[in-house]
Amino acid sequence: MLKTVKDIEEVVLPHNVRSDGDLVVAQQGKELSFAPARLFTVRGIEGAVRGCHAHKRCIQFLICVHGAIEVECDDGRDRRRIILDRGNKGLLIPPSIWGTETYRTDGAVLAVLCDRLYEEDDYIRDYDQFLTWRRSGL
Repeated sequence: MLKTVKDIEEVVLPHNVRSDGDLVVAQQGKELSFAPARLFTVRGIEGAVRGCHAHKRCIQFLICVHGAIEVECDDGRDRRRIILDRGNKGLLIPPSIWGTETYRTDGAVLAVLCDRLYEEDDYIRDYDQFLTWRRSGL
């Protein structure tokens, strides 16, 4: 079943602050609704635009661990923009949503947890193909 931007979840992660620093936690079964199979990070310069794709099957959980990143999610009909600018704010993006990340601060770092290993055939990298795929209801 195809998801919409209404299915995107903003998640506030537990944030433990002490005088010597802080700790943010994301646990499967609590803050994460899936078992992570892959983690990657992306660092960008201010103004960089990354992502620009959708997944057919993969769930992604995004956390900006440094700086600020604007995430635009698109279901082919509606769009939603979310700013990730705190290390304890995550964004759960289900499959079938087009995602674009714009780095709002120099050196911002995005951490992404996925429920699947890398599978090239899971990606839709062309927006027109994404719209066609959405209309087909696959």
